[in-house]
Amino acid sequence: MAVPLLDLKAQYRILEPRIQEALRRVFESQQFILGEEVASLEKELSRCLGGIEAVGVASGTDALLLALMALDIGDGDEVITTPYSFFATAGAIHRARARPVFVDINPETYLIQPELVSRAVTSRTRAILPVHLFGQMADMDALLDLARKRGLAVIEDAAQAIGATAQVGGRPTQAGTTGTLGCFSFFPTKNLGGAGDGGLVTTRDAELSERIRLLRRHGEESTYVHARVGLNSRLDALQAAILRVKLPHLESWNAAREANAECYGRLFEEAGLLEGDGPISLPRTRPGARHIYHQFVIRSRRRDELLAALRVAGIGCAVYYPIPLHLQRCFASLRHHRGDFPVAETASSSTLALPIYPELSEAQQREVVGAIRTFYAG
Repeated sequence: MAVPLLDLKAQYRILEPRIQEALRRVFESQQFILGEEVASLEKELSRCLGGIEAVGVASGTDALLLALMALDIGDGDEVITTPYSFFATAGAIHRARARPVFVDINPETYLIQPELVSRAVTSRTRAILPVHLFGQMADMDALLDLARKRGLAVIEDAAQAIGATAQVGGRPTQAGTTGTLGCFSFFPTKNLGGAGDGGLVTTRDAELSERIRLLRRHGEESTYVHARVGLNSRLDALQAAILRVKLPHLESWNAAREANAECYGRLFEEAGLLEGDGPISLPRTRPGARHIYHQFVIRSRRRDELLAALRVAGIGCAVYYPIPLHLQRCFASLRHHRGDFPVAETASSSTLALPIYPELSEAQQREVVGAIRTFYAG
């Protein structure tokens, strides 16, 4: 049985009538940029995220860049982040003309290590940009405490974590709602994905919210009157309409991903792949956190050989991320070398993402685990 890494068609088949109705509504209105659909989505997302200000933008990448711009972060400034993330995390810092300062990650959760962040702060540091990677929140208690003590902003990269929670200040708190600003992506493969690019910036600061709204439309405060230099980063009404159809299903989809992760744990244990010093290790969840499994990422021996074998067997899998950001050629000016962030480098060479989408069946999961067992038995 072939098993895809992600099956967006399965989700679409269930929602097709309502999505088509939403698209027809937009076409009948002929209002394609911002407008009522986007305003309604922003209100619905705000309610979903506990009443925080929510501003729709053109992509998750733009969300990060706009957050940096809203804080006037630029030339000479430093922003501390992780080298183990999608390129946009550090790319947005560079595009803002600031310097990304990398610190290593936790070897079990792949999340930024707060104690290393503390050591990396300098007089030029303006912000910390943690990534809630693969669907799990970073240690925001520690990061927020550090930020308060050092007078820093915190920009949450929550692109992969809408619906994830963790204990912050002693209570369950959603990703993207505790920092100075939160940034989300609605890329089609995300837990809440559109039919193209889309993003969201969140904040509890009304002034920052208005600044983001200004910046997303070229800094225009009224027609042809520009208070700041901004971007063209307006969320399409078509994307908003589709996301409004999908948003009510997000909680059940996240719960299905969690159930699939539990099923994998049982199946891998039954297969004997976790015993003692087994050839794989499963994702770890921080105490008190809710992992919503945007990706189900295992650590595996002979990762590249396993990847090739699974693809031959028709099992969807992928590597996130094969080259850590500090070793990307475009960041050569930062003068990093192999060995600078060994945990991130080890993760890049040993991790593998397996199918985890909500519609995945137990039979399909058994096929995945069976193929991995066959590989290590060979």
